[in-house]
Amino acid sequence: MALLERLARVEERLNQTSRNSSKPPSADPPSTVRTGRQPSGRKAGGQPGHVGQGRELKHVDQVDHIIEVKPTACVQCGVLLLGEDPHPARHQVADLPPIAPLVTEYRQHTLWCQACGGATRATWPVDMPTSRFGPQLQATVGYLTGRVGMSQREVQDVLGGVFHTEVSLGSIAALEQAVSTALESPVTDAVQYVQRQPMRNVDETPWWERAKRVWLWVKSTPLATVFRILKTRGAAGAKALVGEEFPGVVGTDRFASYDWIAPERRQVCWAHVKRDFQAISERAGEAGQLGLALLAEERRTFALWAEVRSQHLSRADFQVRMVPIMTRVKALLQAGAQGAHAKTAGTCRHLLKREASLWTFVWEDEVEPTNNAAERPLRRAVLWRRRSFGTQSEAGSRFVERILTVVTTLRQQQRDVLAYLTTACLAQLRNDPAPALVPRWRPIAASR
Repeated sequence: MALLERLARVEERLNQTSRNSSKPPSADPPSTVRTGRQPSGRKAGGQPGHVGQGRELKHVDQVDHIIEVKPTACVQCGVLLLGEDPHPARHQVADLPPIAPLVTEYRQHTLWCQACGGATRATWPVDMPTSRFGPQLQATVGYLTGRVGMSQREVQDVLGGVFHTEVSLGSIAALEQAVSTALESPVTDAVQYVQRQPMRNVDETPWWERAKRVWLWVKSTPLATVFRILKTRGAAGAKALVGEEFPGVVGTDRFASYDWIAPERRQVCWAHVKRDFQAISERAGEAGQLGLALLAEERRTFALWAEVRSQHLSRADFQVRMVPIMTRVKALLQAGAQGAHAKTAGTCRHLLKREASLWTFVWEDEVEPTNNAAERPLRRAVLWRRRSFGTQSEAGSRFVERILTVVTTLRQQQRDVLAYLTTACLAQLRNDPAPALVPRWRPIAASR
């Protein structure tokens, strides 16, 4: 019996994927089916009869050059052709011009007074960069690293190969710090803005600073997302990110660092809960049957949630219809907690301790049942960590925090990232106020 149980545990570990465990999708084998849909047997790509989505022609005012292509002679009799075609066929070609840096040279003159002989040297313009690179180049470096996801060596290659501008690796690091300085004020505003919102989602992932493990935390709201690199993953880190006094609700996973949050002010992620239910359903015997029953309740829950989001079901009706589902889930978890399968019992007891936080989204507006709003922004950070192995200094970590905050927030607001970075760098150069990253005013929800 002991050998059979051990074999079952080994097989369960071997069969773990992103659908039934905390493993990332990137670790799944190619054979893993992620959507649950069966293959259709059709070839990949557009199907016969599919209406193509071709590139639309630009208005004539947006065209730089027009080349008129006219026939000169009749193809039938050879007579010279005259006149105009009022509706010619049109074909547009978009191309890029050769890119060369715009080099500006400042010359500081010293002149001597004809009366007293004294020398006077001109003052440098206030908007003259003190470095050898201007705000547009600074912003481009920030864009390539923070938005496109390039390493410093890749940025160096693009600047040289595409923009014909030779920049050393040390200068690229210095340009990143210039961008970081320009973003300090708007990021501070974003941190304060997110703290005042009635709903936020938080998550964390490992990071490396000077080859030592630290933690990159994220706090997301609909219009802004902020990142912070902290030394700890524990409750102290969560409190530093969220604040011990905050309005509204926090969406999290079930990690113990968030257990200090009052259950009615916390929403645990149902995507994680579903993975646990899936893992239970793949076990043999009563545990498997329990898992299938829990998955059925999860499907009912999200079917109702889809109706609420599409406004086909009112919030009041949703709450009424959720009560029996909540009752059945609690009964199933209680049964699983008393079952013979030790791992299933442990999962069920863990969920029962956080039962109130499973259903916060039922009773509170603007609360999502999953923590996807925080997990999605972390993917960009995880890719950055994998290609760079973290940062080598505290200043580098501050750049990561700020550029990720700005890029993610601007994308949420559908704003131009490069244009914003350029404006911010130019404002820093001129000692002007930084451009606004988040709304200046928003009502603060009262604490409950």
